[in-house]
Parts: sequence; structure tokens; C-alpha cells
Amino acid sequence: MERNNLYPVFLKTSQLHVLIVGGGNVAEEKLRFLTKSSPDAVVTMVSPWYAEKTLELANKFNVTTITDVYNVSYLDGKHMVVATTDNVDVNIQVYKDCRAQFKLVNVADNPPYCDFYMGGIVTKGNVKIGISTNGKSPTTAKRLRQFFEDVIPEDISKMVQNLNDYRKTIKGDFEEKVDKMNQITSSLVDKKDNN
Repeated sequence: MERNNLYPVFLKTSQLHVLIVGGGNVAEEKLRFLTKSSPDAVVTMVSPWYAEKTLELANKFNVTTITDVYNVSYLDGKHMVVATTDNVDVNIQVYKDCRAQFKLVNVADNPPYCDFYMGGIVTKGNVKIGISTNGKSPTTAKRLRQFFEDVIPEDISKMVQNLNDYRKTIKGDFEEKVDKMNQITSSLVDKKDNN
């Protein structure tokens, strides 16, 4: 049976520098996805031209836009790169340049040239859930995101804060604290027979 071996992480994009290569509709989609989840992300875009909606979104989130063709010097100081051009050769060059410099790279709609995927994300206050289909079905990730957005209560942050406050009052070593928190939170997932 096939399985998803990707390792999920949550990046502090306000402390990283992200480069998006391209300025068209796909660049807008990737920028929208990034800023929806991380409105404080530090982003630079480079493209010889920008679609109007892409520029509007970039301006809304203080994205640095550079009107130029891609060259390797634009990778300087960047931690993560997303290539979104409609030129396959440019996207593959971005990938090769990033790999040579050990930078994380995503070539849009080209899984073999991706170190990471931008999956579905559900955000409710302090709770964030990442959804991945291993790059196989963005539509499935979207539907799962919609499902979780509907079933997770809007006030879940209140529960998270209450549990955080309670955790601070627990005495004992690490194992004792984990055991106590497991006891308290087990009721969240226990199925009770109401018959």
C-alpha cells in the first residue's frame, strides 16, 4: 500500500525569506495561499511582467516586486523558492540553482521538482491543520480543508488557551505532565456509548 512519507512542518515565514519566480496567475495563487496562512511572510517576487491581480495582492501584503527575468543572483538570502513561470526551462533552472545552494524549492505543478508541496491548510485561531495528498490530488486536499473548516468550532482557541493555562499549573517531571495532559484531553476523542 502506498503511503505519504512527507514530513509536515510549520514554518515561521516572517523569519524566512521567500522568493516567488513568476508574476502570472499561478504566482498569484501561490502568493494567495502563502499570505492567507502567513500574512506576515517576507516575500520577494521576480518576473518580467505581473498580472494585475498578482500586483494588487503583492501590494496588499508588502511583497517586494522586481521586474526582471530570473537569474541565480535572486536566490541570494532566500530560504525558500517557488517557481511559477509558464516556461519549463526557467522553472527547471530555478530548481537546479536551488538544489546547488541547498534551498527549498517548489516548481508549481511539477512534483519531481519539488522539495515541498503547498497543501491544504485549515486555520482556526491558534489551531492549524496541514493537509497533504502527496502532490497527487489538490482537489482532495481542498475538500478535506472545507470539511475541517466546517467541523472545527470557531472558539477552539479558547480550549487551546485553557489547556495551555492548565498545563502551566501541573507539577512533576515531564512524564507526569504528559500523563496528566493525556488524561485531561482523552475525553476529546473518547467515544462514549450513550445507550
